[in-house]
Amino acid sequence: MNSDYPSQRAGLTCPFEKLRPSQLVRDDNFFMSLAFNLAVDAWRVDEVPIGAIIIRGGEAIAAAHNEVERANDPTAHAEMLAITQAAKKIGDWRLNDCTLYVTKEPCPMCSGASIMSRLGRVVFGWGDPKMGCLGGATPLHGLPQLNHRLTAQGGVLEAPCREIIQAYFAQKRQRESGTAT
Repeated sequence: MNSDYPSQRAGLTCPFEKLRPSQLVRDDNFFMSLAFNLAVDAWRVDEVPIGAIIIRGGEAIAAAHNEVERANDPTAHAEMLAITQAAKKIGDWRLNDCTLYVTKEPCPMCSGASIMSRLGRVVFGWGDPKMGCLGGATPLHGLPQLNHRLTAQGGVLEAPCREIIQAYFAQKRQRESGTAT
């Protein structure tokens, strides 16, 4: 057992393998696969398995997974970290010509940051009917008084993106209740 992985120390193991998308077709599924792989990395360090990447001109300029527990920071969501990385990479906080790929629909904070950073497009895997703010619980990006519009699209690789989050929390609940084998 490697002590560098808190999830292994806690008895949590990620049953998901990383995806290996073809480099030949760099479409939404390809980029969401990269975000999914970051979600696997998040699980392996006992973070909620959400991954995000930002693409500009067909190339990844930022990549992150949740780091809330490690950083002890409620704002260390994958999307927030990726937005910060992308702005630093291009030297501008305006990410107009960028696309954010994230495995779960962004929460209110991350949806707001996506709008404020002027992302052109947000693509997410699994929609969140309780906390998602790009159409799930509320379409924050559709407020008429906003001065910036982004396009949001959900359902890209929805099944694996939903399954990894559900499995993570099921395993955590099982471990906490002492019913794990």
